[in-house]
Amino acid sequence: YLLPIIRNLNAGSDEIYVLILVPSRELALQIEQVIREMGSGYKTNAVYGGRVGYQDKLDLKHTPNILIGTPGRVADLLRRDRFSTHFIHTLVLDEFDKSLEIGFERDMSEIVTALPNIKKRILTSATIATDIPAFVGLKQPVCLDYSDQSVSLLKIKTVVSPSKDKLETLVKTLRHIGNQPGIVFCNFKETIQEVSNYLTAKLIHHGCFFGGMEQIDRERALIKFRNGTHQLIVATDLAARGLDIPELTFIIHFQLPPRRQEFTHRNGRTARMNAEGTAYILKWVNEELPEYIGETEMETMVDAPTPKAPTWKTLYITGGRRDKISKGDIAGLFLKQGGLSNEQLGIIEIKQDCSYVAVPASKTNELINTLTNSKLKTKKVRLSKI
Repeated sequence: YLLPIIRNLNAGSDEIYVLILVPSRELALQIEQVIREMGSGYKTNAVYGGRVGYQDKLDLKHTPNILIGTPGRVADLLRRDRFSTHFIHTLVLDEFDKSLEIGFERDMSEIVTALPNIKKRILTSATIATDIPAFVGLKQPVCLDYSDQSVSLLKIKTVVSPSKDKLETLVKTLRHIGNQPGIVFCNFKETIQEVSNYLTAKLIHHGCFFGGMEQIDRERALIKFRNGTHQLIVATDLAARGLDIPELTFIIHFQLPPRRQEFTHRNGRTARMNAEGTAYILKWVNEELPEYIGETEMETMVDAPTPKAPTWKTLYITGGRRDKISKGDIAGLFLKQGGLSNEQLGIIEIKQDCSYVAVPASKTNELINTLTNSKLKTKKVRLSKI
């Protein structure tokens, strides 16, 4: 939806013209990054919970043309009169059903009521099971359904566990799959901790991602997943959609969700864009699968070695976009002063006040010692391993 919005945007002054509401901080940051990479020239900012209020005030001091945010934070800023709604003509509710599901209906209704000049309303969802709420004010909506546009190459397989806790069966499944990127889905953060402890004891490298984590830890978990420091994350349904993560060859339902809708969203993380992928269902031998599953193929696990540890590690750099640091600056530092080859330089991500870069695990300590206190632009930076 960003392409037509930006193409038709005629921002003549420093005012907010487009408001995009999203259910999670991660999706807000992803959209902000996509708009920046499009090179439109329009100012954009993301606001969200989990950070101190003065940061939003600082970002909104230079009014963006496109404002992205979670409903709770945007509603709070409106109540404190932090920005004007007079010029906002386009409203986007991205993953609106998820926002409703996690309790943002009241905030979204309050926000929509405060927008007097809306000309266009856009709602997106990965499923069509949710009714459009009345407060949006859509009288004769045009529905664009792209769900049948591509052929699904998803395979759904069931793995039977002899034990109720399924932990050893999970390990055997991960060994069977090998070194491939994927997600293990659980329903509760307590289960994630139990699974994580077991995988750690079995020397299977992974990250974790769930709503109860600190924002910085969630952000770093995704960064390390994107750059290959971790090829596996153990997550709740928070990772089922709305995240900028790489193509996955598999997902595992360690616990099945209560509804078909969440099952569909989880499976949508693999077999995307005409690529193949597999969703594994871990089932205790005495467990009955819910009706929404249907027929699945039974998978027999073969003995295999533990997947090798990832070859990448992530370094944290104390300088970012606010310091005018670019990916080219960081690449130059690591290639010239750090002595890396092009093949040894992994994915670089630049944030507002810091940056991250993936490097070979064997080079991390040497690079930290060599490059700490180097200058990027005019800023002396420090490096550390995360």
